Amino acid sequence: MWFWEKESVEYEVFKKYEGALITIGVNFADGEVQDALEGCSYDLEDALRSAIEYALWLSEHEKEIFPNALLIRALQDNWKPKAWRDEYLEREMFSSPGQRWWNAAEKMWGRDVRNQLVVDVFFDGGGEFIKFSNGKEILVKTAWVWGWERLLEYASPSPISVYR
Repeated sequence: MWFWEKESVEYEVFKKYEGALITIGVNFADGEVQDALEGCSYDLEDALRSAIEYALWLSEHEKEIFPNALLIRALQDNWKPKAWRDEYLEREMFSSPGQRWWNAAEKMWGRDVRNQLVVDVFFDGGGEFIKFSNGKEILVKTAWVWGWERLLEYASPSPISVYR
């Protein structure tokens, strides 16, 4: 499956838009979605952008979004974006829970503390995780449930003991 090879150009393009597509509800574990992605022989980025652009339009017009069907059609019919702007990916609608947590962590802990404690926010196996500089990881969902104080304690480096 060439599409899912991390070294492929297609995979790199896909990863750029994956978060936005997940937030609108695309299920990448769905066989039909995977087949459509693998069958997209050219203009992958245009199709992904078009799907996101159309989902945005549907949302603004309070219309129902059928995310898997929308993406499959965009890929199979080689949709072209009408008025794509990279700023679309920055809209709250397309922010993943991890991105929302990242932004909230800056407000709660401050940018410097957040940047010292957090190594990465990433997707793995269908879940979104936070990796801390102390080597620990936690699901974004769990981080929200725990609250900021408990999470700060979990994320902080272990105190160093000095033995004489």
